[in-house]
Amino acid sequence: MSLAAPSATAIDGSAFRVGLVAARYNESLVDALLERTMKGLLGAGVKETALILVRVPGSHEVPWAANELARRGRPDVVIALGVLIGGDTSHHEMVGASVSAALQQVAVETRVPVINGVIVTNTRPQAVARCRGKINRGGEFATAALEMAALRRRLSR
Repeated sequence: MSLAAPSATAIDGSAFRVGLVAARYNESLVDALLERTMKGLLGAGVKETALILVRVPGSHEVPWAANELARRGRPDVVIALGVLIGGDTSHHEMVGASVSAALQQVAVETRVPVINGVIVTNTRPQAVARCRGKINRGGEFATAALEMAALRRRLSR
């Protein structure tokens, strides 16, 4: 991921319903990512009662839950969160690619924007930097979600 995030657009989130799907694998890192994401959403005015949170075992289960949430939960946008860290094999890359493709498919098929917040890194320090360090990916995911929810509303008129 690039460090050159787009400039944030101020969006009033008070009218939006946001679905969040978060993996429990690498739980402390995902929890930090979730906390930063929710802080960004709540700070933009999204009501706590308009947040729908679903937890799943790991990142590979995130797309299925995102799909069900998009179809049944009536959100304006879904944010998918997980953390995949490299090890002795390339398993994290395979899962990351699979999850990314599946989340894009969910968005296209359900017509609900899905923010891919599944972090894929080669090392734990890289993951820590993105989840609870200087790189605030959670805040970036919240901002992207609000922008896409607003766009969805505007285009569906």
